[in-house]
Amino acid sequence: MFAELFILMYAAHLAADYPLQTDHQAGCKAAHGAAGWRANLAHAATHFAAVAVMLGVGALVLGLTIPVLPALLALVWIAGTHSVIDRRWPVARWMAFARQAGWAQHGGAAHVDQTAHVLALVVAALFLAAV
Repeated sequence: MFAELFILMYAAHLAADYPLQTDHQAGCKAAHGAAGWRANLAHAATHFAAVAVMLGVGALVLGLTIPVLPALLALVWIAGTHSVIDRRWPVARWMAFARQAGWAQHGGAAHVDQTAHVLALVVAALFLAAV
């Protein structure tokens, strides 16, 4: 069940991060102040909704049994971690700690960002597969 859950959640993640993310969200989600937080939380809510839809599709089409409370916890985890990662400071701090300043200046931050999101999805899929 882990593989099915992960693939569904990863597909939802890609949809929410690319075709469903507005230019405003992409440009402002890490900004300081209320406008940045509004853009960030709207983007996180898109992830919550996209993953919820995909889990529902998985339940209907694949016959996956996904208990409601664990599903809600996984959705909150995904939206919450996505929100924090997209504030950009966690990625910047990781890259500084890992001595990746050169890679950060040449597009590496986007890769570290996506890796962090995928790891959060792995945790959610493991959790749902275990319950």
